[in-house]
Amino acid sequence: MTEERKPRGREDEREFAEEQASLFKITFGPLIWAGHFVVCYGLVAVACAKGLNIDAIRLGLMVMSAGAMAGVVWVGWSAWRQWDVRRTGDLVNRHGGAEDRHHFLGHAAFLLAIISAIGVIFVTLPLILIGGCQ
Repeated sequence: MTEERKPRGREDEREFAEEQASLFKITFGPLIWAGHFVVCYGLVAVACAKGLNIDAIRLGLMVMSAGAMAGVVWVGWSAWRQWDVRRTGDLVNRHGGAEDRHHFLGHAAFLLAIISAIGVIFVTLPLILIGGCQ
């Protein structure tokens, strides 16, 4: 088994910046989902309590839901490209090297983006299926 070459100087800084970006990428999908959840349920609750026009608010929230889904899809696509499973053919990244960790973070971000997309869909369903305030 061979030793992995240690990065030096600028390479070390570049690798750290890539890993830091990967760690942020893991949080973006769930953050989009959480923000979407809070805005949708909060705005509908306020609209119902204040007697505002719920149809206009529902339309605006559906547009926002499309934007949230686009954001989650963008994060998922970016994570898929980072995971790079099509080129490497390695689904599990067993070796634990720097490149394997980078691919693993992409894999984790991709799976979280899938979960976040499902969350955005389930938060949007009441906007579509429920007629108004009761």
